[in-house]
Amino acid sequence: MIATPADKFSRLSALKPARGAGAFPARNAEARDAAGAAHGAEMREPCEEDTLARLLGARVGRNRFGEHLAVRNWYSSPEFVAPSPVALDILSRRRDERPARRVREETPSQRGNNQTQSRRIRDEARSRRARNEAQQRARDETRRAREALSDPAKWLFLDTETTGLAGGTGTYAFLIGLAWWDAGGLQVEQLFMRDFGEEHAILHELAARVAERPVLITYNGKTFDWPLLESRFTMTRSIAAPKLLAHLDLLHPARAVWKLRLGSVRLSDLERHVLEPVALGWSRDEDTTSALIPQFYFDYLRGGPPEPLLGIAKHNQMDLRGLAALYCKLNGLLGDETRAHGSVDGRDLFGLSRYLQRRGHGQRAEAACTQALDFGLPFEVRPQARRDLAQHAKRRGEHERAAEIWQEMVSGEPGEIVHACEQLAMHYERRLKDCARALEFARLALAELQKAQRLATRMPAGHFAGAFAGAMTLQRGSLHGGRKQRDGSQRDGLQGDSYQGSGQRASRLEKDLRKRVARLERRLLAEGRTPTLGLVPGLAP
Repeated sequence: MIATPADKFSRLSALKPARGAGAFPARNAEARDAAGAAHGAEMREPCEEDTLARLLGARVGRNRFGEHLAVRNWYSSPEFVAPSPVALDILSRRRDERPARRVREETPSQRGNNQTQSRRIRDEARSRRARNEAQQRARDETRRAREALSDPAKWLFLDTETTGLAGGTGTYAFLIGLAWWDAGGLQVEQLFMRDFGEEHAILHELAARVAERPVLITYNGKTFDWPLLESRFTMTRSIAAPKLLAHLDLLHPARAVWKLRLGSVRLSDLERHVLEPVALGWSRDEDTTSALIPQFYFDYLRGGPPEPLLGIAKHNQMDLRGLAALYCKLNGLLGDETRAHGSVDGRDLFGLSRYLQRRGHGQRAEAACTQALDFGLPFEVRPQARRDLAQHAKRRGEHERAAEIWQEMVSGEPGEIVHACEQLAMHYERRLKDCARALEFARLALAELQKAQRLATRMPAGHFAGAFAGAMTLQRGSLHGGRKQRDGSQRDGLQGDSYQGSGQRASRLEKDLRKRVARLERRLLAEGRTPTLGLVPGLAP
């Protein structure tokens, strides 16, 4: 389809005043008119000259700020899934809900004279009242948020297509995609501005939708989409940003669960490897590349053909459907503790266990970690999983169970020995008061660490960082660490740690082990016992 000269000239200036009226196309004209009237908008069919609206199957709507385009489609898949209360609690839990650390009280000598002490008491009382009021407001907000989350009728999936990824006041959201559960399927509505003069109109419509459904579900929306929209509301100086009761960003649980196996956690990659979109009824084989979307829109504003914008609209529709399907997947994964062997990849279960632990569900985290080990984990991941399993037992006070796991690690893979021996040395010294046995494990840990360091000096830096450092599990959080990328993914921490950083951690650990060996030897000599030079039976230095 070739744009007419009149249509090109009508779109030549992106900043001209808005043009006409807006609508909400539904499955039939009567339903569309009723939907638009419910939101206070007038609807009309596009005229012959409006090639973009006719191409998208959109209707033109008008509100008090001007015109915009709106496209509505209903999809039978993904089907609605009743939310699991456990899954919603995990997804909505905030980090500031954890118990606060106990504040160390000052001694009388640290409090100063009476005048200073009185002033300090008043300041502390004022701070305590402010802190209590803030905590009460946070509890009220959490209660209202969870009440809203329990009602799927208040949920609104959101995804935007923008003129760039930099954010700030120069970035516009020219297409705002919304979706919600309706009649067992997914209702998708897309608000499109044909030029920048129609921004007020689509923001007005967005504010009405969010007021009706104040629970947002996005993918990287807390970092990008919603802050961008809030800045656009502010720039209008006439439309207030709607108040959200809750905001679930599915990027963070998705990254925690699937990052280890997939590497990239872009929504399109999750669809391909986790959600099976073909079975759900759509495919991205002819999808528009995200990097080209801003250029296609700018070309249209300069009088270019409208056909590429049809691909952008389909891309946005698939993002919304993928977002809804991703929620369904996470809802089942977080809410169900019974999993058949082979139904879930072990790496996904290990990622799930670490996410559950961070969210305060230690018992379920331990169960997921145990299942991950039973289902099978790669060589470079298995040591960290066994470390976590022992740590779970230690947190519960089952120190003997933790010691059994550490013993298995000592007699298992070489990469686990340093950490296991260090933990066993502390266990025998502090809990069993067996300094001789603790000294044996401390010496073994030191010997293994020195052997690994000698081996590392013969390897290229990158090989050491990727192979040895990952196997020795010296880097804290390496499995899920790394630098964030703009698409929401992260660089793999196992391959990204530098030789220098791993060497520094190894040096600190060697220093600590030397101190522990010296301290245990002094204690044995003080007890009149001679420290033996033997290591743990059955293991060579």
